[in-house]
Amino acid sequence: MQEIKKSVGIIGIGTYLPEKVLTNKDLEKMVDTSDAWIVERTGIRERRIAESDIATSDLAACAAEKALSDAGVSADEIDLIIVATVTPDMLFPSTACLVQDKIKASKAAAFDLSAGCSGFVYGLVTGSQFIQNGIYKKVLVIGAEALSKIIDWDDRNTCVLFGDGAGAVVLGEVESGYGILGVELGADGSGGDLLKMPGGGSRLPATMESVNNRQHFLQMSGSDVFKFAIKVMGEAAVKALDGAGLTNEDIDCLIPHQANNRIIQSAAKRLKVPMEKVIVNVDKYGNTSSASIPIAMDEAIKSNKIKDNDIVVLVGFGAGLTWASCVIKWCKEGNTVASK
Repeated sequence: MQEIKKSVGIIGIGTYLPEKVLTNKDLEKMVDTSDAWIVERTGIRERRIAESDIATSDLAACAAEKALSDAGVSADEIDLIIVATVTPDMLFPSTACLVQDKIKASKAAAFDLSAGCSGFVYGLVTGSQFIQNGIYKKVLVIGAEALSKIIDWDDRNTCVLFGDGAGAVVLGEVESGYGILGVELGADGSGGDLLKMPGGGSRLPATMESVNNRQHFLQMSGSDVFKFAIKVMGEAAVKALDGAGLTNEDIDCLIPHQANNRIIQSAAKRLKVPMEKVIVNVDKYGNTSSASIPIAMDEAIKSNKIKDNDIVVLVGFGAGLTWASCVIKWCKEGNTVASK
């Protein structure tokens, strides 16, 4: 007899964004750029920047506490914490362990996951497996970034793109037919050099030379990443839909990674999804990497753009190079299966 696995969905969501706003006008005073140039090429108008004493774990913990409150779940009910990030507080211990301590989730296992801007969806799929297989009941998945800490503020091609923030969800068992219906994860390591931070690891440990050569900042081949994103976003979403037995016509809400307005529009066009069904907030926050999809999802829920029984598609791409998509049948209220 075929084993019937549990249905897993999002039962709580929360986000946190730093208060400091850095506008395009502010950037005009810092580097050779202009508001018009940035908006035309990216759609970004402003982004949030964490204060100097705030690290990724601080952003993540704030988002996590909001997600726990939204789910009506206490920290000691969490069995596992996954933090998707490319800006950990330090190489080790994991940021997830630091978050565990901050929110007092003393019973939870914890680890970080690095998949670039695809990280949150990677974490969502990974966390759901523990619940489907009966190992855990409640999993906290967080996408959090303090990208301003690794940005070269003298590089006008990258410093205009990124911002800081965090989004978190609580995963739990839900009624059959709801929650995560289809997934697609992938990677192409041959593109690893296109988006990276070369310094600080075992390949290039920190030295005076590596610091002087600015190798501890994010580096990106923008045009190559753009071409990759244009191609892979639609393909990943279609494969996830196929896995769920659905098509692009079933999509009620598309939540793409918020990297660039032109990439978002291209993905929607390839999927034949009208822009009124697409969530876009890149203008307000820039590219927050692994945090972008949960932040956009939270805003969509709060503005009633996601309703019960909607088919929601999450899709992202990122460093690695990686891609990830997830299809969810939404019904957060009243569909949680009580813990036994």
